[in-house]
Amino acid sequence: MHHRERLVEILEATGVFAPSEIDVALELFDEGMRSAESYELMGVFDEHGALQGYACWGPTPGTDGGYDLYWIAVDARAHGGGYGSAMMRAVEELLRGRGARLLVAETSSRDVYAQTRDFYERGGYVERARVRGFYAVDDDRVIFSKQLAVRAGEETP
Repeated sequence: MHHRERLVEILEATGVFAPSEIDVALELFDEGMRSAESYELMGVFDEHGALQGYACWGPTPGTDGGYDLYWIAVDARAHGGGYGSAMMRAVEELLRGRGARLLVAETSSRDVYAQTRDFYERGGYVERARVRGFYAVDDDRVIFSKQLAVRAGEETP
């Protein structure tokens, strides 16, 4: 749990998460630290061992090999250092090793999330849906996905 305080620093430093969103991230972190049944965590560290970012994901109930990426965040001062991309690749490889088919990520349509949407697209994620006014009147839910594996009888989207 010693990374919890650093996680708060990372999330606050992004300047985009509301306190209620940070509370949700901490709930998932705490649950992931207690048990990896619902939520799993991965951290990325610099050469000095300092936490620079983290990801949180879990299996999507009711799916065959589907997973949701709940959080991925990198300290704003470390953006552009490759930490986020390295972490995303590591999560994808871990899930592929388990036979996962699909990883789904969602984000906001607000301008402050433009870098996040670009990050997903650069990583091979495709925008699959938009729910207009989901988070607020002018704030859509943007859903991305990436096919991790194709099973027999399945077409690549």
